[in-house]
Amino acid sequence: MSAVPSCVAFVPARAGSARVPGKNVRLFAGHPLIAYTIASALDAGCFSSVVVSTDDAATAEIARYYGASVPFLRPASLAGGRSPDIEWVDHALVALEKSGDAFDSFAILRPTSPFRTVETIRRAWAVFRRAKGVDSLRAVERVSQHPGKMWMIRGDRLLPLLPFGPSEQPWHSSQMPALPEVWVQNASLEIAWTRVVSETRTIAGSTLVPFVTEGHEGFDINEQADWWLAEELVRQGEVVLPDIGRLPFSRQSLNSGS
Repeated sequence: MSAVPSCVAFVPARAGSARVPGKNVRLFAGHPLIAYTIASALDAGCFSSVVVSTDDAATAEIARYYGASVPFLRPASLAGGRSPDIEWVDHALVALEKSGDAFDSFAILRPTSPFRTVETIRRAWAVFRRAKGVDSLRAVERVSQHPGKMWMIRGDRLLPLLPFGPSEQPWHSSQMPALPEVWVQNASLEIAWTRVVSETRTIAGSTLVPFVTEGHEGFDINEQADWWLAEELVRQGEVVLPDIGRLPFSRQSLNSGS
């Protein structure tokens, strides 16, 4: 393996989205949402290639306009609402290898995290490269709702999701500062060695190094309310979007592919 491992950045952008229809290419602050992820990935200087995996020709056109590579379209069978990431990642790696492009590692940068910056990516890449004996890196942040206060319903009974707390002071009846520190993954980025996919049939493996996101770096647009909040954060100057460096994709072209 080379001293500086090669890495391909994957930007997944399937066409279907039930909660925010068309969100990957929906206009956000003047550009399609996906443009901000492509721009930060290209400008970070960490990746040998930035590849968009999509099942949609119109999305592919937009991605290419903003500088990403779209060497193939994802099969529709790998683009459903319940399709696991391992399927499209494996498809992308195999397709690239068949065309002569093999990489030591890969990153997943989802378009729904527009506030992930060039500096975010560079910081994560540095953490991944320094880590010894790991399979992957995953972005995390402190939980806002602690799983120690979550429940499962079984029949007509309420049972604690995590029954591991001390019996004398159950977690569900404790104040937040007294609970163990818990972290939740966010969608801003993941990095893994390519070997993990073939060896474990997962995108993460079993040994992960954490990457703690700061501020709004890990903000993820999943619901319409998230979209509204993201727009408000931009309007109020609470966040600065990555610099696109080119004119917006034409509205006429965008509408024709919707």
